[in-house]
Amino acid sequence: MKQDNKVVSFSGQKPFSRFDLPSALVRLRDTSGQSLKGVLGRFFERADDALFELADRAGSNKDQTVYFDAMRELRLRRKAMAVSVLQYVSQAFNDIGKFRPRQSGGALDKVDQDSLSLVEHSDLEQQVAIDNLINKLRNRYQGAIQLLSLRVNHLVPGVELADNQMPLSPEVICGGLAEACADLDIDIRAKLVVLKLFDRLLVDTLGDFYQEANRTLISEGILPDVKRAPSRSAAGAAPSTSSAASAPVPPSSVRHGSVEGTGELNNRQNYGYDQIQGGASHATFTELSELLHQRSNFQAAIGPGAAGEAYLDTERLMARLSEAQVASGQWGGVEVPTLDQQLQSVLKAADGQTASIGQVDNDVINLVSMLFDFILEDRQLHPVMKALIGRLQIPVLKVALSDKNFFNRGGHPVRKLLNELALSAIGWSEKRLGQRDPLREKIESVVDRVLSEFTNNVSLFDELLKDFSHFTDLDRRRRELVEQRLRDAEEGRARQERACHVAESLVTDLSSDRDIPEPVLEMLNEAWTKYLQWVVLREGEDGERWADARELTGHLVWSVDPQPVDDTTRSALLRAIPAIVDDFRVALQEISWDPFATDTAVRDLELAHVDVFQRLATAPSRPG
Repeated sequence: MKQDNKVVSFSGQKPFSRFDLPSALVRLRDTSGQSLKGVLGRFFERADDALFELADRAGSNKDQTVYFDAMRELRLRRKAMAVSVLQYVSQAFNDIGKFRPRQSGGALDKVDQDSLSLVEHSDLEQQVAIDNLINKLRNRYQGAIQLLSLRVNHLVPGVELADNQMPLSPEVICGGLAEACADLDIDIRAKLVVLKLFDRLLVDTLGDFYQEANRTLISEGILPDVKRAPSRSAAGAAPSTSSAASAPVPPSSVRHGSVEGTGELNNRQNYGYDQIQGGASHATFTELSELLHQRSNFQAAIGPGAAGEAYLDTERLMARLSEAQVASGQWGGVEVPTLDQQLQSVLKAADGQTASIGQVDNDVINLVSMLFDFILEDRQLHPVMKALIGRLQIPVLKVALSDKNFFNRGGHPVRKLLNELALSAIGWSEKRLGQRDPLREKIESVVDRVLSEFTNNVSLFDELLKDFSHFTDLDRRRRELVEQRLRDAEEGRARQERACHVAESLVTDLSSDRDIPEPVLEMLNEAWTKYLQWVVLREGEDGERWADARELTGHLVWSVDPQPVDDTTRSALLRAIPAIVDDFRVALQEISWDPFATDTAVRDLELAHVDVFQRLATAPSRPG
């Protein structure tokens, strides 16, 4: 098969180590390179669309320029970036055991304040984005990555290989991305958007990538019977669920990742979870909960309390949340308490202590809190918009507690509405005093309706989603219409300027170095130039009408200053002048030139013709 010249061939690169790569690793290197090339291709397609949409939603010309510049830079550097990533991964294979991926941001914990101040803020933001992506990939595909590391280590028993040195580790792949993005000459906001797009794509697609990598090594006979990587510590083993199913979670465990027991996930009482028996809903919520429990850096956000104190079941928790929802409707300003802060009063028992809640309720609270953290930490959102969206935390938590479909992968109307609100608010800025702000008014009306009308009627969110989507569609069409009108006006101005230039150039070229009476010259520069512009705008410069206008302009100039003069000039003028005057009058009438000004121009032209005949009559005869 003919080799594609655009494919980066990993097989042509020689390792720098003292031994040749095992054939199984060579095959893994080459097949994974092809897979990564496809992933990168899909990224650039999505990035172009996403940046165009952000530019379309930009709140200012400056922001729009930032995103359009990013689009252009990505298009120009697309091939170079893809080659950079693939070569980076290839080097991790070729220098296996010696290759050190890009330094993780975890090292920042060991840097003193003086050193940290030397780090560029934009570089720090990029590093944090890359580190977050690495953590997401490791958490989500932990099993597949560990199996792949086990098989790779099996192939190179004489090499000390740290987890982050495995050639297809998240650290290596993300390090390649970071290096490829480092040279992008774009604004830091656009660069973070690019990294976020990489985040979304890789988190969604690298599961299949790692499975395929494991299958490649299995087909080479590398540990084909190993289905699960050995546990690194007994502490990581899942606890028995039989006793944990009914046990309440003490308040000290809320927003804490070390809580043991997930059995209640399968024994949910009330509000929809009791009917989940496998399928997408159950799997999704279980996966999210397990990931939540793996987060060792999750710290308790609600005050401590003894395990034997007051316990709130889901029904009573919902009742208290409804009371808190009513209170949240009275908030103003741009400071909205976090969900944890709001729950402090909700979970307070009669004796002033913090009541405990069920494990699943605890997990739902944590997940909803993380959802809002993600939205409200977006730096592209104005504080006013963050405050408006933040008022929906309690209603959304009520939906998540009561509706088993909230965590479905397919998307829930509440989550869709949140996304629509957040996306539409990106780039928004406050209007001048007295100026209407339709977007802010619409978002305020959505939030107010939720706070005042929502009890347990999730259909309200469907209605609000349809209404808000209709609003954004109308707004988008309105902006497109305004932009089209601006483009049309700009094109019209450009055509007008072009027509003016062409007409003036023609008159100047034909009248220069000619002895033209002042009234006629004034007529040529004003009325006649307007006629020429009209012809260019209406017919263009390539039409027959423009050719006739050019010819008539030449005849006008010749009729008042015939050059050169010979014995036939007088008779030629006598034959041509009547038609010239008639065509001149008709031309000015076509552009609705002032009739009195037209008569004056014709009279000036005729007087000029009389002067020409008098000069010709008194001129000495040319020798025959």
